Amino acid sequence: MTFLLLLLFCFLSPAILSADYIPSTLDGPFVPVTVPLDTSLRGKAIDLPDTDPRVRRRVTGFEPEQISISLSSDHDSIWVSWITGEFQIGKNVKPLDPTSIKSIVQFGTLRHSLSHEAKGHSLVYSQLYPFDGLLNYTSGIIHHVRITGLKPSTVYYYRCGDPSRWSMSKIRHFRTMPVSSPSSYPGRIAVVGDLGLTYNTTDTISHLIHNSPDLVLLIGDVSYANLYLTNGSSSDCYSCSFPETPIHETYQPRWDYWGRFMEDLTSKVPLMVIEGNHEIELQAENKTFEAYSSRFAFPFKESGSSSTLYYSFNAGGIHFIMLGAYIAYDKSAEQYEWLKKDLAKVDRSVTPWLVASWHPPWYSSYTAHYREAECMKEALEELLYSYGTDIVFNGHVHAYERSNRVYNYELDLCGPVYIVVGDGGNREKMAIEHADEPGKCPEPLTTPDPVMGGFCARNFTPSGEFCWDRQPDYSAMRESSFGHGILEMKNETWALWTWYRNQDSNSEVGDQIYIVRQPDQCPHHNRLFNHC
Repeated sequence: MTFLLLLLFCFLSPAILSADYIPSTLDGPFVPVTVPLDTSLRGKAIDLPDTDPRVRRRVTGFEPEQISISLSSDHDSIWVSWITGEFQIGKNVKPLDPTSIKSIVQFGTLRHSLSHEAKGHSLVYSQLYPFDGLLNYTSGIIHHVRITGLKPSTVYYYRCGDPSRWSMSKIRHFRTMPVSSPSSYPGRIAVVGDLGLTYNTTDTISHLIHNSPDLVLLIGDVSYANLYLTNGSSSDCYSCSFPETPIHETYQPRWDYWGRFMEDLTSKVPLMVIEGNHEIELQAENKTFEAYSSRFAFPFKESGSSSTLYYSFNAGGIHFIMLGAYIAYDKSAEQYEWLKKDLAKVDRSVTPWLVASWHPPWYSSYTAHYREAECMKEALEELLYSYGTDIVFNGHVHAYERSNRVYNYELDLCGPVYIVVGDGGNREKMAIEHADEPGKCPEPLTTPDPVMGGFCARNFTPSGEFCWDRQPDYSAMRESSFGHGILEMKNETWALWTWYRNQDSNSEVGDQIYIVRQPDQCPHHNRLFNHC
């Protein structure tokens, strides 16, 4: 009897033996958990006004503002971006001349000796509406400079602007990514989606900065400028309040407010953005994504992509793939061909971790946007699974949800862990209804997003229904709260994921789990015989 008790003790879960035990995916799949809604925590989903000092212009003349940095394809190069000059909004606007001021970054490893210099390019973009009564917009001059020849894991100091016009920024600094190898990783990677610029957003960013990230992923829906008319009027629901507008308007100065508010973070920590539906911003001549594609620098050319809407990059031993949900992705599309080639080039002995991100989730049990991206899932899931994608980050649904390992709606030891972090704090408020609750399942034909394709949700539940009658098995944990996440790679097989809620103290954890790769049990890279 004593021997049996000792044997039982040896095989007890560490969770029983330690109150501080952090579960891992090796303990899964987990029984689905829904954290009850606290109705007192809806937060201040109200946009910061243009009078808030955090969004006001704080420079004069052609001094740089809205400074941000983003990664190139690898550790040895980085992009620096900024804006000079003032935007214009009105019926008749005249764009600034981007050649009137230089795009220069001075940098070095010593603050008092910025001995290196890099030059880049500049541009302006306009948001034009050929309709009576609507106002047009043209941006300040946007600069992008790529610095190359950098050393890994090194702090560099820099300033940007045009020294010939006495219009240089203050000295700032950034740290380069570690060299790509299975033993080197960024310390902390912040992941956030659907930010906007509300009082909730300020809480999210304050908490995020407190966690001292080395890299930030923003999974779409940035400024929410398209919840505004060109005259500055706004609504939480554009189509509800402004159903008669001749085109879906935007108020582009919200982008400038967002860039100013975020500068303290983005001028020091690389920000990698992928587009969401709020970045489409249709204008004259059917142009879309002008603000998104102009304001941020992307390593799309370095990664072999022809579009800012999808690209890839390395950060230490992680290969990140950022996919576009609002551009063609089917098997005949250029993005699909690019993805095949990009996946085929990944060397898992150099970058063991494969992390993918795009805006609308494939695995979400909330009523909002339920199965909206099914066509994209149908086109790309098998390909990503076949190459052993480890983690997928999505936004779009304004809540938090973490999945068990899943593939094609079935629990699968070798499937990715899907994490929805569309809870950054935007003014459209939180998603709180679940599709498995009585009366909350949407009509199937109402679910597709017309921008993303037709109806593809032909995979119904085992009982033949469009929605589950309980929290789906693939959903490990879900909660309606605003917050952000931190990803920490511990080694080539263990990563710690932590989700923080805005309403908690900085040290309190909302969800935490080790995500464990098992390449010995899932040797399925290139498992598909033919991706054509």
